[in-house]
Amino acid sequence: MLDIQQLRTDPENIASRLAKRGYTFPVAQFQWLEAQRKSIQTQTQELQARRNATSKQIGIAKQKGEDAAAIMAEIAHLGGELKQAESQLERIQAELQQLLLTIPNLTHSSVPEGKSETDNLEIRRWGTPRSFDFAIKDHVSIGEELGLLDFETAAKLSGTRFNVMKGGIAHLHRALTQFMLDTHTQEHGYTEIYVPYLVNADCLQGTGQLPKFEEDLFAVHAGTSEHMGATTSTGHGLFKLYLIPTAEVPLTNMVRDEIIPLEQLPLKFVAHTPCFRSEAGSYGKDTRGLIRQHQFEKVELVHIVHPQTSYETLEQLVSHAEKILQKLELPYRVMTLCTSDIGFSAAKTYDIEVWLPAQKAYREISSCSNCEAFQARRMQARFRNEKGKPELLHTLNGSGLAIGRTLVAILENYQNRDGSLTIPSVLQSYMSGLDRLTIEDGK
Repeated sequence: MLDIQQLRTDPENIASRLAKRGYTFPVAQFQWLEAQRKSIQTQTQELQARRNATSKQIGIAKQKGEDAAAIMAEIAHLGGELKQAESQLERIQAELQQLLLTIPNLTHSSVPEGKSETDNLEIRRWGTPRSFDFAIKDHVSIGEELGLLDFETAAKLSGTRFNVMKGGIAHLHRALTQFMLDTHTQEHGYTEIYVPYLVNADCLQGTGQLPKFEEDLFAVHAGTSEHMGATTSTGHGLFKLYLIPTAEVPLTNMVRDEIIPLEQLPLKFVAHTPCFRSEAGSYGKDTRGLIRQHQFEKVELVHIVHPQTSYETLEQLVSHAEKILQKLELPYRVMTLCTSDIGFSAAKTYDIEVWLPAQKAYREISSCSNCEAFQARRMQARFRNEKGKPELLHTLNGSGLAIGRTLVAILENYQNRDGSLTIPSVLQSYMSGLDRLTIEDGK
């Protein structure tokens, strides 16, 4: 959420900056709501003052033995007016809040301007794509011919955009998870966290998925609010929770409504979770294979930091995600997203794209973002600064990495002429010493 004081004092400049990312800020609507808020707030304050002054007159009249009926009637009338004004103020403030929740973050000055992903800026490349002396297969063909990827059974169980992994590929998927967690906790200093996979609406509002992107989420109605230990419900005896689209949501919300002592910063969290996305608006895209699934797994990295260090932290975050690909010896490139391609909550984002031989293209495998105070303001997540005063934190997040897409990259980059798959050397200890998957493993 943006600072409302900025919007009040310089709405035209904010609108200009938001236009660069393709968002039209409704200046007139905002200013009308603000004018209504100020007017009704002033009216409410005046009524409260009059009621307080009149209340004192009742006490004085009674002390003098005078009839206070007229004054009490006036108090009752003021009370009715005040109640009506407070109700109007609450409605206007709610409308204003809903508007603020739909406005994206302002981009950092270093973010390149652009109208589409073609305007993203390449920063660097690592590794050289392998040259093959045989016909390359995509990850679906490799996995199915090994007998270890089964999309037909997944469709029977759940529908399209799900998968079933078997044997060696399921083991490889698990090995990747363990390898990533070990690297980030043992080498990069993250604290491993286990989090719920179901969260309430406040969590998703805090990180920016709600209210704007509700259609991208899977909602679950289960139990009563009493059974769930919750304070709100759908109004039909059922409590509404959401399956997490990323571990960023529960990890970042761990500091919601908290004031973190300065000496505890920075906080560095890592979690492995499944992620659930409806992929609304992506129909027809990446329908084959593991690239775009309704259920997939990620190792997520989250930083909670002092505002002065957040851009230095962003560079560290990207390097931590890169290290996984370097250890796996997978070629990749790092891109800075332009103003029109950046995510809703982000002020600046780097995408890491891994090389996929079958597509002859680099594809996103990690997005690392600095959200500055945007999420913290929504969550009221603060720290006590050097002067002892509460101040908004900065939050950052990134994939370290998306496990399914990493598996895709391994299947395609490590494939062999005979249909077998070489296990990257760094993963072999996680695979009980196995260095290759063959067709025999799937029988």
